Amino acid sequence: MAKRIVSQARGHGSSVYRVRRKAFRFKVKYPSRLSGEGTVIKLVNSPAHTSPLAKISYKEGIFYIPAFKQMVEGQKINFDGKDVNDGNILELGNIPVKTYVYNIESRPGDGGVFIRTAGSSGVVSKIVGNEVYVLMPSKKEKGFNKKSRATIGVIAGAGRLEKPIIKAGKNYHIKKARGKLWPRTSAVKMNVIDHPFGSGRGKNPKSKIAKRNAPPGRRVGHLRPRQTGYHK
Repeated sequence: MAKRIVSQARGHGSSVYRVRRKAFRFKVKYPSRLSGEGTVIKLVNSPAHTSPLAKISYKEGIFYIPAFKQMVEGQKINFDGKDVNDGNILELGNIPVKTYVYNIESRPGDGGVFIRTAGSSGVVSKIVGNEVYVLMPSKKEKGFNKKSRATIGVIAGAGRLEKPIIKAGKNYHIKKARGKLWPRTSAVKMNVIDHPFGSGRGKNPKSKIAKRNAPPGRRVGHLRPRQTGYHK
């Protein structure tokens, strides 16, 4: 009897394919209302995030954001849109062009969703009407509402991918901390009963484009691809 393929097992949601809850014990987002200034109480390590996190205290409580490069404990963070210094949280409409920013809100008040990986940052490129355009790490421009908030600076933890992973055990623990499946077996290396791409025969005529109404287990390969093949 065949066993569930990986895409089915992930959908079932057993402990093997689920992130440990305590890995995400820090909620990284801005409070809905910010004014005045805050203080960096502590820089903390989170296994679920690639960068160190900054624990910030302000008059109404505590919140966490990704730490910026050269942040120190005890540093003051301004929220009022007056000072354009690293670590200050401002609305995009108050940030000058060519300023580095990160942790940008998709919509005003959602807490920040864009540019949160270690070592990354965006650049405010232009302001057109009610939209502020930011040059993203992907080198594409994206427009945001003027009232969306962002943190000024570059996220700490750059160079994370430069050091090679020498031992398989290290990669195992890196992946397990975030609920990633590793090691991953190539589908075409499996037996025919274990995957739609399995078996040694008939590899060439098999299409990797899944049908739109394919059930779980058949829905593998390219899902609704806009384009396949080489891009000219």
